[in-house]
Amino acid sequence: MTRDSADLTAADYLDSAREMTAADRPYLAHLLAEEAVQRTADPATAAYIRAAYPDPTTKRTESD
Repeated sequence: MTRDSADLTAADYLDSAREMTAADRPYLAHLLAEEAVQRTADPATAAYIRAAYPDPTTKRTESD
């Protein structure tokens, strides 16, 4: 079954982002979450989504 991406909602993208997180695909989860943000009118909700799915390429780890 093929869906038109224009018909997808922020909730659809967030569901997919959760699935990608569970599958250990953090970058794809981040991209899907960003699509959800684009479909969200409330700035507080958008900030919450961005905080929940940060860009994994910007995470830094300190090495000893």
